[in-house]
Amino acid sequence: MSAEKFLQYIPDVFRDERLQKLKNYLIQAVAQDMQSRSQQQDRQVVRQWVVNALERSRAEIPEQVRNQILEAALADLIGYGPLEWLLRDEDVSEIMVNGAEQLFVERSGEVFETDVKFDDDEHVLRIIDRILNPLGRRVDADTPTADARLPDGSRVNVAIPPVAVDGPTITIRKFLRTKMTIGDLIELGSLTTYMARFLEACVVARLNILITGNTSSGKTTILNLLTGFIPNRERIVTIEDAVELNLKQRHVVRLETKLPNVDGTGAVTVRDLVRNALRMRPDRIVVGEVRGGEAMDMLQAMNTGHSGSLTTLHANSPRDATSRLETMSMMAGLDMPLIAVRRQIASAINLVVHLMRLSDGSRKMTQITEVAGMEGDVITLSDIFKFDQIGITPEGKIQGQLKPTGLRPLFTPRLEVAGFKLGGEIFGAGL
Repeated sequence: MSAEKFLQYIPDVFRDERLQKLKNYLIQAVAQDMQSRSQQQDRQVVRQWVVNALERSRAEIPEQVRNQILEAALADLIGYGPLEWLLRDEDVSEIMVNGAEQLFVERSGEVFETDVKFDDDEHVLRIIDRILNPLGRRVDADTPTADARLPDGSRVNVAIPPVAVDGPTITIRKFLRTKMTIGDLIELGSLTTYMARFLEACVVARLNILITGNTSSGKTTILNLLTGFIPNRERIVTIEDAVELNLKQRHVVRLETKLPNVDGTGAVTVRDLVRNALRMRPDRIVVGEVRGGEAMDMLQAMNTGHSGSLTTLHANSPRDATSRLETMSMMAGLDMPLIAVRRQIASAINLVVHLMRLSDGSRKMTQITEVAGMEGDVITLSDIFKFDQIGITPEGKIQGQLKPTGLRPLFTPRLEVAGFKLGGEIFGAGL
């Protein structure tokens, strides 16, 4: 979709200065009613107050525009202001507010600047407070950043001055109601049928899998899909900063981190939860993302009987992922020599699934790589599947092919024991 076509979706109330003034008049009129009544504000009651204020204004406007103004005023009074309309758009996957004047969205894989604007920085700050207050969190000059989650599960990050130099920012990674399936990703060209079959075998055979990729490459989506292959009889403990995974199995325990209280105490970190999960008799541990010392706890869990665990981390390649794991494991403060950490990684991780968000906005599983072991003091990696880019079309679309490398993984016997006798065509026999 072009930027011009996308902007056709923007309601007129966000473009017309006169309509903006009318909206602000309604907000001021109703805000007085809301302040004079201390009881919980019901959405329908407040909407009726807005309708009454609009009738008192005697403004003559078309019915369609009238509804837009009513909804926009209601959103500012008890909702998320200009963000409300974008949050309702199921095709918008990310919303990025850069101060009051700039609002971008990612829609169908492309990023557009919209005509939606806030009145000023104070307007943005009011909406930030409305997002954070129900969660008992806040931002100020001493604590200028915060993470949160909307009631629908969408992830939110906010930053305000002094760290946000050009005004308060809001970044929302939306929780999409239309769940992707493996079939959807195959149809989109993100992976092949053979790759999907291979990954299913690896999950059922209880291999430890690391999902890596750059920002917004689809790591959580793939993690969600791979957990769908876990047999229903197994006990799964999930650990996340903000709950996003949606497992369908019966025996699932979901754990979520907790930020510190105002006095700085009471925080519960991913590392705390990983350690606690080991005492919960899990068959599988699924960590939404490793970022620090919890990486070592996860590796030790994988090496001590908790096979079949899955996690994600930010990395630019499978090789980069092993280097990042080394760095994060050293953060655990165990004073282990680097070679010992590398042996832990080589022993614990069986497979790295690497994703990329390409320059044309498409997302692909560009590498499926086996962690084959150690050669001397170096971790050995072997690509099983790889994306070969062959060019770019005049429209900027990346052309390439996802294909096997011709190598069979060393853990093939484990797949066969689990009942997956994968034919040579899956691995590119004859290449």
